Amino acid sequence: MQAINRAYSKIINGASQFVIPVFQRDYSWSEENCQQLWKDILSIANDAGKRHHFMGSVVYIATNDSSAGFTRWLLIDGQQRVTTLTLLMIALRDYIKATGWKGSEDGPTAKKINAYFLKNTEEEGDRETKLRLRRNDDATLQALIDGTNLPQPASSGIQENYELFYELLSDVDPDVVYAGFNRLVVVDVALERGIDNPQLVFESLNSTGVDLSPSDLIRNFILMGLDEKEQTRLYDQYWGKIEALFKGSERVFDNFVRDFLGLRNRSAKLERTDRVYSAFRSHFSKMIDGPDQLESLLSDLLKQASYYAAFAVRSPDSELGKAFTSLRRNADVPAITVMRLHQTHSESKTLSEAEFVEAIYLIESYLLRRTFTGAQSRGYGTEFAKLAYKIDEKKPLASLKAAMAKFPSNYAFPSDAAFKAAMLENDVYGKRICFHFLDALENRDSKEQTDTSKYSIEHVLPQNDNLGPKWRSMLGDDWQDIQQEWLHRLGNLTLTGYNSRYSDKPFDKKQSIEGGFADSSVRLNKDIRDAKSWGPDEISKRGQRLAKRALKLWPPLEADPKVIHEMEAADKRALAKRRNVDAVPMTEDAIKLFAILRKKLGEQFPSSIELAEKKAVSYHDLGFFLEVIPRKYHLSLLIALDYNEAADDDGDIQDTADYSFITNSNYDAGILILVNDEEDIDWAMEYVAQAHALLPKPASS
Repeated sequence: MQAINRAYSKIINGASQFVIPVFQRDYSWSEENCQQLWKDILSIANDAGKRHHFMGSVVYIATNDSSAGFTRWLLIDGQQRVTTLTLLMIALRDYIKATGWKGSEDGPTAKKINAYFLKNTEEEGDRETKLRLRRNDDATLQALIDGTNLPQPASSGIQENYELFYELLSDVDPDVVYAGFNRLVVVDVALERGIDNPQLVFESLNSTGVDLSPSDLIRNFILMGLDEKEQTRLYDQYWGKIEALFKGSERVFDNFVRDFLGLRNRSAKLERTDRVYSAFRSHFSKMIDGPDQLESLLSDLLKQASYYAAFAVRSPDSELGKAFTSLRRNADVPAITVMRLHQTHSESKTLSEAEFVEAIYLIESYLLRRTFTGAQSRGYGTEFAKLAYKIDEKKPLASLKAAMAKFPSNYAFPSDAAFKAAMLENDVYGKRICFHFLDALENRDSKEQTDTSKYSIEHVLPQNDNLGPKWRSMLGDDWQDIQQEWLHRLGNLTLTGYNSRYSDKPFDKKQSIEGGFADSSVRLNKDIRDAKSWGPDEISKRGQRLAKRALKLWPPLEADPKVIHEMEAADKRALAKRRNVDAVPMTEDAIKLFAILRKKLGEQFPSSIELAEKKAVSYHDLGFFLEVIPRKYHLSLLIALDYNEAADDDGDIQDTADYSFITNSNYDAGILILVNDEEDIDWAMEYVAQAHALLPKPASS
């Protein structure tokens, strides 16, 4: 790598061409950036000491199709500066042509500017100009260089900054601008192909991460090491399509990469979005060395991005799309779970569209119910990631429900009773999703949709602290207490396009005025239209009716117990692999007895799961059935049978209900048997078999 200070005019002047790699961002300098450059140029031009102005670095590497007399350079860093200076030179050339300006012998001419800074006069075709951009930026730039009509639509940034410089030239001597331009200095960094790593250089130049998003860094990381043709092919075939999916929603792209990595690695904790690039680079650093692996990665990224964007950015116009939109109004954090469900729907074909819609509405029900009940939302990202990992490709919907049933208690799915109480007793108006909730009550499952886009939330009993005489008379002497208690309840809220017209009018006026409740076609207003008065009884009855409908629209969780047991068994099996039974402390006497018992358990229950606890060993199938607790001279067996289910003529079985606790135990069980010798083991195995027989059978059986 060679890095030297050099006048920018010397870098651009010569038989060469700078090409912006396809992975680079579009041109983005603002008017403010250009105005500052203009001031710098005038300042150094008027400096008597003929000082220079440092502009930063220009980093480039030769392409594979350079020749002896002509070099093409991939511009890795410095695109914004080089493009802006090119626009300045085009504007200067065009201004000189248009005005017929004549300056000093060493001053600028249209011919000089073309030959030195804009065109390679001995080259033809794509090599004729000294700078080639990407996408629409390039078409606009080339038209400006050639003096032809701009494409439609033109690149606004390119066109506007050219016009800005042209306008600024009307008040300045072109000789001054030309002199200042020739005093601009950059760090000229020429990389050597095959020796220097352009990505590492690029990262070091942009180490603060202020200007480049994770999307920019990941794109550069994937494509930078390739030759230009391969960059262009992969960009057009994959990356450009990914960018199009998230256009205008760059933050969502960062979340997508975070969730993509989480799903791929089954991460216990999702990366912070400001760290997704380093995580991506760490995970895929070896993959990008192989062309087949790289293309496979890009193909997978595009596929998963399409799933993610369908939920998080632009949902399709379908029943599934409606479900996505409804869920997104509650939260976007379930995106990783939705992406996993999409995999099973689109790739495995094990989740039908109807089941997919059901799954999305179930997730919405979970979030909405928890919002109403005031449950915590912190940590949802981790819980939804775990949920995504639990979705079984063979039975996606059933496993989703089972995994939701296994949420820890502080993330549990609220019951019907809790949800109903929250709807009827709590402040509904203050909920962030109040409008969405009322809109769904109005329109969900209806073939005749009410357009609520221009509606607002209406309090039938007004919010005004100073209610009018008719309202006070209707509510009675305790009108203030009644208003405070019932104002924001579900039964008092509706949607209307006449909110300002209703204002704080008496109830009968709200019904009878033009556009009033008596004329309303909104289904939510049925009770209000027919009511004779409006107070606690009416609000309560309407709330009950709406709550009943809400319980159907946002249903409870109904998971198959067998699938839950299978999932728990899978968790136990995975945990058992990470633990070592030999590490459980035992005396020599206990070891001998345990070896005999263990052999018999393995023979009689070959599919059971043996799990090492801290000071015991437990056994599971689709549920717990035995815990072996080593003692100094014997074994204590805790068996999952109720005491009254165990026949005990000799009194050798103990009822665990007689103990306040059992030392070193980890599970609840009904009976306790002490094993002192092999004969006791044979006898105890009858009760172990009885407990095992009571366990659920696999869902597939």
